[in-house]
Amino acid sequence: MKRYAKAVWHGSGKDGSGHLTTQSEALEKNNYSFTSRFTSTAGTNPEELLAAAHAGCFTMKLSFVLDEAGYYPERLETTAYISFENGAITASRLFVAGIVKGISLVDFEACVLEAKVDCPVSMALNIAITTEASLTD
Repeated sequence: MKRYAKAVWHGSGKDGSGHLTTQSEALEKNNYSFTSRFTSTAGTNPEELLAAAHAGCFTMKLSFVLDEAGYYPERLETTAYISFENGAITASRLFVAGIVKGISLVDFEACVLEAKVDCPVSMALNIAITTEASLTD
């Protein structure tokens, strides 16, 4: 399986702008720029997209890990925070909350750690990855 995304940019790094389109067209000419990357201006940025990819991939992997351990996840919600420091992406922090009947927090945390290690996006990143897990009713 191969997937692609396309970036188009016009102008200089600070004053220019561009757009991103994905193969599935889930993103279709979504705007990005210096200001959408470094301020709160409308538009997306690479760090936000990486956070979405990491949260999505990790959460799906966690659902497989829980299933293999004999648990049914009613709901999993992961928030990924990507750190961008001194011109480099340096870390990803994953906060996951789950509704999983019959699982202890210790077992849930073990599944979270397994998913973190085996998540394809985690494996592609050469940065520090941390997790924090909680169970809700």
